[in-house]
Amino acid sequence: MSKKTAQPAVASGNTDVDKKTQLTVKSYESDAKREDMEFGGPIGCLMILIFSHVIPYYLWYCLEFNDAKISFSPSISVIIQHAWPTWFAAKVYLGFILFQYLLAAWLPGFKHYGLPLPHEGGKKLEYNCNAIQVWYVTLVTVPALHFTGILPLTVLMDHFAPILTVAMIFSNIVAFLVYTITIAKGRQHRMSGNFIYDYFMGAALNPRIGTVDLKMFTEARLSWIVLFLLTCSAACKMYEQQGYVSGSMIFMMTAHFLYANAIMKGEECVITSWDIFYEKWGWLLIFWNLAGVPFVYCFGSMYLMKKGGEIYVPGFPFLAICFLVLFFVYYIWDTAQAQRNRFRMMLNNTYKPRNTFPQLPWSTLHDPKSLDTKVGSKLLIDGWWAYARKIHYTCDIVMALLWGLVCGFGSFIPYFYFCFFTGMIIHRNHRDQTRCAAKYKEDWVKYCKIVPYVYIPYVL
Repeated sequence: MSKKTAQPAVASGNTDVDKKTQLTVKSYESDAKREDMEFGGPIGCLMILIFSHVIPYYLWYCLEFNDAKISFSPSISVIIQHAWPTWFAAKVYLGFILFQYLLAAWLPGFKHYGLPLPHEGGKKLEYNCNAIQVWYVTLVTVPALHFTGILPLTVLMDHFAPILTVAMIFSNIVAFLVYTITIAKGRQHRMSGNFIYDYFMGAALNPRIGTVDLKMFTEARLSWIVLFLLTCSAACKMYEQQGYVSGSMIFMMTAHFLYANAIMKGEECVITSWDIFYEKWGWLLIFWNLAGVPFVYCFGSMYLMKKGGEIYVPGFPFLAICFLVLFFVYYIWDTAQAQRNRFRMMLNNTYKPRNTFPQLPWSTLHDPKSLDTKVGSKLLIDGWWAYARKIHYTCDIVMALLWGLVCGFGSFIPYFYFCFFTGMIIHRNHRDQTRCAAKYKEDWVKYCKIVPYVYIPYVL
């Protein structure tokens, strides 16, 4: 890896910028010393847990029974009546999970190693990166089931609420079992001693069934594949009901395909991410990957399905601009993620080139500039990461906004994801900066001077 001297990649001679950087880093260091718990501690975690169970039903109720308008008096009895779990819903959801697990366990893939795990004495876990093969098999199997009439895609929309309930029940059972089994085996990590907080954050780090890493399986595969299939189901239902698929729905399918395909084709990059290496697999990740992400993020697609023939959506020029912006920010997002994670793999001698489609230009940095730190690791200050410390977050936020804009302005529901995701990503940035300030100390000050902007180069 390069020994190049770290130079400011963005102008940092501005005194105001330097002062702001110093104050920000001191604030993060202070937070790291003051706060041992995240998300507002046990009370905040409990509120998130409750909110996470309520909001999917509430948004679905507004779409289904309140003309996509915000309801101030949703009917609990109506929700229970229509969202009660059924055996059919259980067979569809659990059958899909089993199908995906068997593919993950049996299909040959690209062998890759993760980052060294301190609690395992520096051991690197091996991963069978076959997500792209599983993805292609899924993309062939689902249409085959649909067009033969064995299992039409439209059943996902027809039975959306019962399937959502099954997903919630299943995710809570998984969270409970993982937590209790981990404690029973004495394999817990970084416990606070508070049950609510520890259950929320988790006890297990990298639990496996056979060769399949469960955290990787749910986060990098299930959530995004299910989201894409739900959007495809909405498109099929729209065609069944209205005889056409709108441009906005095509945009949504494209956006969700790009996101899912990017994760599948670059699965080996996910291995080095903070989520896989550090975050524990607790209720938060389990619930949101198995139930929250796919069933909440698809509400824009459902809105288009239900209101596509009525809502006013800006015409072709606006839609064309949305597509252009989507492809532009997707390119930055995809290549930035690849640059950072391949940099990490190169440092750990685990990088192996792949030819999964599409491999975009500037995805791999050769001999990049980096900042040496006293803790022994290096911080990337090249490529997209020379311009902003969280540039991929900015791209994520823009894509989330586009998912709402193509739905027009007749309802808040398509914009819920954008609002929710933006708040989450800003909070996550604060968590990341706090940890890094505590870990790297004065080296973090140097890094923030070299790359002073967080989200938008030269602006923010």
